[in-house]
Amino acid sequence: MRIIFLLLLAIGLAQAQDLKLGIIGTDTSHATAFTKLLNDPLAPDHIGGAKVVAAYKGGSPDIEESAKRTDEYAAEIQKKWEVKIVPAISDLCPLVDGILLESVDGRTHLAQFREAAKCGKPVFIDKPLASTFPDALAIAALAAKEHIPWFSASALRFSEVEDMKNADVTGAMVWAPGPLEPHHALDLTWYGIHGVEMLYTILGPGCVEVSRMSSKEEDVLTGRWADGRLGVVHLERPYGKYGAIAFVKGQKIDSRPDVRVSYIPLVKKIVEFMHTQKPPVPNGETMEMFAFMDAGQKSKEQNSAAVKLVP
Repeated sequence: MRIIFLLLLAIGLAQAQDLKLGIIGTDTSHATAFTKLLNDPLAPDHIGGAKVVAAYKGGSPDIEESAKRTDEYAAEIQKKWEVKIVPAISDLCPLVDGILLESVDGRTHLAQFREAAKCGKPVFIDKPLASTFPDALAIAALAAKEHIPWFSASALRFSEVEDMKNADVTGAMVWAPGPLEPHHALDLTWYGIHGVEMLYTILGPGCVEVSRMSSKEEDVLTGRWADGRLGVVHLERPYGKYGAIAFVKGQKIDSRPDVRVSYIPLVKKIVEFMHTQKPPVPNGETMEMFAFMDAGQKSKEQNSAAVKLVP
């Protein structure tokens, strides 16, 4: 009995120190998965330091992946984890210390971030940051103006691909799923962004131009970095595996042919960010990834011509 009492006491003290988080957008499995990781202190993969306490449903009726899940996932986190469902983003402000903008539809992110910024709290913006490069730029500008700490990342950034980055890498190739969604004008933001983020995890920023070849089943993007390195993203439709190869000085190869996806490292980074308000991914690198995808879109429209990145 004494052991159980001490365990419950420890859990109670830990929860008392947890930051309170609010979710915008219950139309993605991330809403339920992240909440479970944060709100279940007895789970073996529990992540302490923060807890989801409230959520705004959001949702996009013209995207099936959003419309069919919004209410279902909202009900799940409300029932299982006692998360309060609020009718407006502004209702999150007095309830939380930080915000997770999770909406699966990148088109909604700019408008939702405008409302979230009024809370004056740090914001994690799940992939994609936005559905277009101009929207991404607008989010970054608003965050700077209102002094809102933010970061955006794919869970793939914090996978085993992270171990492949080193100063001796001379080039890299990654592969990932590449399904498209017709409402996302910058089409790589829907799913291809995972592959782009993997490439940037290995090579870092510094790309100056991109060319893209496309077919019904796949996309191949080749980026040239200012220092001469080349990076390739191969996207397969409808879905495919994640993997990567890094070419290293001395004719060495670092190969990860089947990269596993886990939300745990990402959620740990989110909690750390909410406490420190220091983004684990530089905002400038996130913006360059959008410039990369924007250049790739223009290359596709220009018969695979190389297109320079717009700063």
